[in-house]
Amino acid sequence: MARFFVERAGLRLAVEDVGDGRPVLFQHGLGADARQVAEVFPTGPAMRRITLECRAQGESDAGPAAALSIATFSDDVAWLAEHLRLRRAIFGGISLGAAVALRLAVRRPDLVGGLILARPAWLFKPGPENMLPYARVGALLGHRDPEAARAAFLGSEVAARLAAEAPDNLASLLRFFDHPAPKTLAVLLQAIAADGPGVTEAEAKAIAVPTLVIGHGEDLAHPFAYAERLAGAIPGARLARITSKVVDRSRYVAEFRAAIIDFIGAVDG
Repeated sequence: MARFFVERAGLRLAVEDVGDGRPVLFQHGLGADARQVAEVFPTGPAMRRITLECRAQGESDAGPAAALSIATFSDDVAWLAEHLRLRRAIFGGISLGAAVALRLAVRRPDLVGGLILARPAWLFKPGPENMLPYARVGALLGHRDPEAARAAFLGSEVAARLAAEAPDNLASLLRFFDHPAPKTLAVLLQAIAADGPGVTEAEAKAIAVPTLVIGHGEDLAHPFAYAERLAGAIPGARLARITSKVVDRSRYVAEFRAAIIDFIGAVDG
């Protein structure tokens, strides 16, 4: 495994490059890093997984707050693909990473040879309701110390609903209160929660590359209905419903990996 840094716009951005096979640029979710991707992406000589840790996430620099957007993150990934001289690679990701990949499939079709949209959190409008808990955490971290922010969030109706219906979403949000740079994270969460991929449904219907959409239930942040709608909009897209982490994390990982292996095998076949 190679982990290195590239410089873009005066920022140091962290990259993980694993394997030697068909290149797949696969991005993490909001506030996460390459470790999230490494858990679910299949390993082996036939797979090459490249993950750019987006600005203000992982070990990458944050840069200007005004530039924290899905559009910027997408431009950074496109730049990396060109920097590595990759053409017609597969692009994908989890949640935020799926939004980045979707945008690239529309805005940079010259780069994209396949698409993997896992647990999508956005459709075609900015600031969807399912992202409001992220915005709420960001607002609390922006105005209170982390412990007071955590207490306030745990006492909210939002947290109560997540505990009852999507405990894995709640666990992910609670980890944000332990972040080493809470004020930077606060800006990031609020900016991205209000953002969107900047893609219309008509543009999605014009995507002409093999596409896999992965989703599961018990997930209010990434509704399975979003996965269904994207798979229905993109011509010929496959929809894989896998076991949720809440039900069985080991099955979630195994089924996630199997879905990617089957898809890449079909694309290469």
